[in-house]
Amino acid sequence: MNKTRLFYVPMMALVLLFALFGPVASVYGQELSDQPKQTLIMGTSPDFPPYESVDAKNNGEIIGLDIDIAKYILGELGYELQIQSMDFSGLIAALQTGRVDFVMSGMSATEERKKSVDFSEPYYFARNTIISKAEFGYESLDDLSGKIVGAQLGSIQEAVANQVEGAAQVRKLNKVADLIQEINSNRIDAAIVEDAVALDMTNSNPGLVMSFLPADESDGGYAIAFPKGSPHVEEFNQVIAEMRESGKLDELLQKWFPEAKDADARGMIDFSVLEGYVPYILRGIGVTLLFTLVSALLGLILGSVLSLFKISGIKPLMWFATAYTSVFRGTPLLVQLTLIYYATPQLTGYDIPALLAAGLAFGLNSAAYLSETIRAGIMAVDKGQREAAIALGIPYPKMMISIIFPQALRNILPALVNEVVALVKESSLVSVIGVTDLMRRADVVRADTFRSFEALLLVAAIYYVLVLILTSLARMLERRLRRGD
Repeated sequence: MNKTRLFYVPMMALVLLFALFGPVASVYGQELSDQPKQTLIMGTSPDFPPYESVDAKNNGEIIGLDIDIAKYILGELGYELQIQSMDFSGLIAALQTGRVDFVMSGMSATEERKKSVDFSEPYYFARNTIISKAEFGYESLDDLSGKIVGAQLGSIQEAVANQVEGAAQVRKLNKVADLIQEINSNRIDAAIVEDAVALDMTNSNPGLVMSFLPADESDGGYAIAFPKGSPHVEEFNQVIAEMRESGKLDELLQKWFPEAKDADARGMIDFSVLEGYVPYILRGIGVTLLFTLVSALLGLILGSVLSLFKISGIKPLMWFATAYTSVFRGTPLLVQLTLIYYATPQLTGYDIPALLAAGLAFGLNSAAYLSETIRAGIMAVDKGQREAAIALGIPYPKMMISIIFPQALRNILPALVNEVVALVKESSLVSVIGVTDLMRRADVVRADTFRSFEALLLVAAIYYVLVLILTSLARMLERRLRRGD
């Protein structure tokens, strides 16, 4: 086998790979330094109504008190507002890596956070509450001694929960809506939640009650977070002061803060809560399928290149392919995803969009697994066919494309289908960086309704149907390939 010609094939494949995905990067990405100065990007976690949530029943826009305040401030200062959605636990990292210019997400200006970011003057002072089942009705932190207490990860309420003396356990969850599910499932005894959110929670869930905790004099209040040394802090503070003096701030508070009301009695599972949300959830199918297609294509192309490296006999290529496979199979996919999304802007200055970061992370990870599958398929093809092709003078690239790969594909088709199915299901992980796939949209509905079963069951059914369709198409292709024998 001519090793020189063998070397050209993976090189040509890599050129094709960059030719295919280079334009995607230029369309979806942009340099951080080139972003227009008149546009400021606001980071938020839209699962915290009434401060920020997704208007899933209408146009899918992010709405809430923080959004209205941000729009007013930027309007007064002459900036355009762009909103970037992500998990609450990633907001500080987004500020530090330059992905966003400021953060508004019901974030308290704590002394610990002030070490990492700068804060504006507070625009609201909230009170913490205890949410529990009506039969218990815990009223103070002392009542929670020996109990399992829940709080949102990274929130000021987490710090309050950690102050409970003798608490059996403090359970930290990413989303406030998950706390309700944990209480209803008897996994936690109570949750520490901010007052306006607690009103929404108790209004939506019968059997839950809230009790106010004493005001914390050391509480810095909810404020706008900026990167260290941001030039925008002072001008934002001026507008906040003007809003407070003019009564505009009180007007917005009255608009968004709910009043206590009797909750409608509902059963354990009541799909009527999804009324108006189903079209919003179904729009996530396109994002999920697009992401899966991009990831599968990247994984197949790069996996083929790596498999050729492994059988090339050229030691540097073999070492590279082996090391690549070891790293990507030996580290968690979620870690790879977050590293690509958050580290890329910081290391290169390139603002990689969430969907592109997800496609790259899943494609690169998939390539590590597919490289072994494709290599096994190639090696399973009868060696006599290669020898015959070489004896007939067939060029190596043509031999691989026309003779070897088609037969290898037939051998590994079931494994390829399994990988695509895995990509469809694992795509739910991309919701952590704000990609609005099926799972992210289900989280939005859960945050709006404070009910989990209904949205999750609907999304599970959609994933199941997608997998059935993919499996059926793969069987049809397999039968067609067999008829071609």
